[in-house]
Amino acid sequence: MFDAILIDKDENGQTAKLTQLDENSLPEGDVTVRVAYSTLNYKDGLAITGKSPVVRKFPMVPGIDFSGVVEQSDHPDYRPGDKVVLNGWGVGETHWGGLAGMARVKGEWLVPLEPAFTLAQAMSIGTAGYTAMLCVMALERHGVTPESGPVLVTGAAGGVGSVATAVLSKLGYHVAAVTGRREETDYLTGLGAKEILDRAEFSEPGKPLAKERWAGAVDVAGGQVLANVCASLMYRGTVAACGLAAGMGLPATVAPFILRGVTLAGVDSVMCPREDRLEAWHRLARDLDPSILDGITESIALADVIPMAEKLLAGQVRGRVIVPIDETLG
Repeated sequence: MFDAILIDKDENGQTAKLTQLDENSLPEGDVTVRVAYSTLNYKDGLAITGKSPVVRKFPMVPGIDFSGVVEQSDHPDYRPGDKVVLNGWGVGETHWGGLAGMARVKGEWLVPLEPAFTLAQAMSIGTAGYTAMLCVMALERHGVTPESGPVLVTGAAGGVGSVATAVLSKLGYHVAAVTGRREETDYLTGLGAKEILDRAEFSEPGKPLAKERWAGAVDVAGGQVLANVCASLMYRGTVAACGLAAGMGLPATVAPFILRGVTLAGVDSVMCPREDRLEAWHRLARDLDPSILDGITESIALADVIPMAEKLLAGQVRGRVIVPIDETLG
């Protein structure tokens, strides 16, 4: 038996509870992993609270991330004792995820733990940090360099934004961090941000074409924020868009795209090909200073995940939230 968060649904609606499950109840997969750490992400918050139809199969164990140690494997790439990480692939949505003592998944969904990181550090990075690196890689592919000009990061005090700010700063970019929480100024400057901007500057409808300010941007907000970011990019600038915290709509015009040659690069971390995942984790091992992780990470018990989900959605959580499941695994 092992502890798990379990989401279920009946005629009275959706519920989430801490319970115990049997290993025999695990879904199909060719690798069984004893989970060391999981995380609480925005998508997990939506799943647990039921505020968005993230879960598409019930009952469901949430947790789109986990790190752990292989216990049993029928996959040629993994043997018992291997340390592994999983991000995305629909776990926590259509396949049981990481907020549990054990997980059984397809081996092709796993990546080996980078030697530079512990299992705990891998989850301090998690899907948020891995997504942030995919965004950095997207900017680089479209020619955005430190010499191109300032780079904007929206939602900078969140998980994606924190890692994006730290990585871009270490790579030599001038980072302007956008946040709705001015009390996080010291936190963001500590990560390397050179400017702190109020989210209110981007939240209201603006001009189809604004003053050219940013060579690139990492956006987690979507909605009106993304529209204003696109309108203020420099000629041939690029925004890597990976989130929808401010809405799924895009109330923009085509002006930035056809008059300034702006690129809107969508970044998906869930079904991202394995080759890109491996590159992102290699890059994180090289370009992210592990010493910052303690400062951007809050650790909570599995029993506290459900109430913390509400705080996360309310924007009351800084950086990353990790959930130790079995710290003895290393």
